[in-house]
Amino acid sequence: MTIVQAPPSAAAPARPARALRDTGIDFIRALCVVGVVLLHAIMVGVTVVDGTPVFENASDGTWWIAPVSWLLQVMPLFFIIGGFSGLIAYRRARGRGEDATGFVAGRMHRLLRPALFTIGMVGASLAVLAMIGVPADLIAIAGFRYGQPLWFLGVFLLCQALLPLLAAAHGRAPLLTIGAFAAASVGVDVLRAVSGIDGLGFLNLGFVWITLQQLGFFFADGRIDALSRRTRITAAAGAFALLLCTFAMGVYSPDLVANINPPTAAMLLVGVIHIALVSLHRDRIERFSGRPYAAAFTAFVTRRTMTIYLWHMPVLLAMAGLSAVVAITTGLALPELGSVEWWLGRPLWLVLALGVSALVAVAFTRFETTPAPRAAGSARRMTLAAFVGLSAVLMLLVFGTSVATAAIAVALILGSLRLARRSDAPGRPAVPPLPVLAG
Repeated sequence: MTIVQAPPSAAAPARPARALRDTGIDFIRALCVVGVVLLHAIMVGVTVVDGTPVFENASDGTWWIAPVSWLLQVMPLFFIIGGFSGLIAYRRARGRGEDATGFVAGRMHRLLRPALFTIGMVGASLAVLAMIGVPADLIAIAGFRYGQPLWFLGVFLLCQALLPLLAAAHGRAPLLTIGAFAAASVGVDVLRAVSGIDGLGFLNLGFVWITLQQLGFFFADGRIDALSRRTRITAAAGAFALLLCTFAMGVYSPDLVANINPPTAAMLLVGVIHIALVSLHRDRIERFSGRPYAAAFTAFVTRRTMTIYLWHMPVLLAMAGLSAVVAITTGLALPELGSVEWWLGRPLWLVLALGVSALVAVAFTRFETTPAPRAAGSARRMTLAAFVGLSAVLMLLVFGTSVATAAIAVALILGSLRLARRSDAPGRPAVPPLPVLAG
C-alpha cells in the first residue's frame, strides 16, 4: 500500500456535488451509528448458571436475527456514506492546497487517537478484573467480545488510507474501477464456495467494503441522483429480487449479520438498495434533518462517531457484567435468552445501552476532536504509519484482546501516530480535520 497524490483531474468532481455539507446525509450517518449500537446491544446475552455468569450471543441459532438484521444492518450504507463524505472532504482538502499525505494523516489521527485510549483502558480494565479474581475464561470472553467490532476500525482505516489512490482511479475510469472491485468480491465468494475454505472469505474485508466506498464516490459526484426515478426504483427492486433468489438457493444466508463475517457480495446488493432508497427520498430526508431535534441529534453524534463506535461494546460488556453481579448477589434469576421475559426487558436494555454509550462518548470526545498535528511530508513514511496502525488492529482481531495484546496495540498505535507526524514540527497544529465520516 503506497499513498500517492492524486492527479489534478481526480481532484475535480465529474459532476458538481450537491453541497459541501449535506445535513440529510449527516442525519443518515447518525442513524447508522444508532443502528450499530442497537444491533450489538440486542445480541448481547448474559445468564447465570450455578452461580457463574455465562455470556453468549443471544442471536445464535434464532429465527429473529434475520428480520432484525434487515432493519439494523447498516454497514453497507456506512461505507457508502464514508465514500461520499471522504471524496468531498478530499477534494476540499486539495482545493485548499493540502496534499494526499496530509489528508490521510488527518483521517488516521481521527480514527486512531480515540482507539488508543479505548484499547488502553480496556486492557487496564482486564488487568483489574484479573487482580480481583475474575475467572480467566470470563476475562478471555470479554476480551474476545470487545475485539469483534474492531474489524470496522481496521477496514475503514484501510479505505481512508487508500482514498487518494481510489479517488484517482475513480476520476480516470469510474465504472471500470468499481466493476473490478465488485467482480473481485464475487470471485472470492465463488472461490470460497468451490474450495470449501471459509478463510478465503476474509479477502472480502477489502473488496466488498472498497466497492461500497466507490459507490459512495458516484453518490458524491451526483451521478446517482442524476439517474431517473424509474432507474433507481428498478435498481433497488432488482437488487432486492436477486438477494431473495440467493437466499432461496442457499447461496447467501438471509441473516445479514452472518454476511459480514466474513463479508459476502450480498452486502453489495444491500448497498444498492440502501443508496437507491436514500437517493429517492433525499429531499425529504434533508428537510426532516433541518428540524431542531433532528439537527441536535445529528450534531451530537457527528462529533463523536468513532468514539461512540469504539466505546459502545465496552459499555455493553459492563452492563452485562453488572447484570450478572446483581443477579448473583441478590439471588434473582436472569431471564432465559429469547424468552418472553427477556424480550419484555429488551426496550429498557436498549435505551440504557444508548444512554450510557452517549454519556461515555461525551467524556471521551476530546480524543476524537483534537486537531491533528502536521503530517509527515513523505508518502513512504505515511504508508508505514498506516501499516503499523493496521497491524495493531489486526493483531487484536487475530489474537483477541488481553492485557498483553492491548499493551502491544497501544504501543503500535502510538508509533503509527508518531510516524504520521512531522518530526520537525511535532506540536504544530494543522487545519482541524473534518469528521471521519463527514463531508
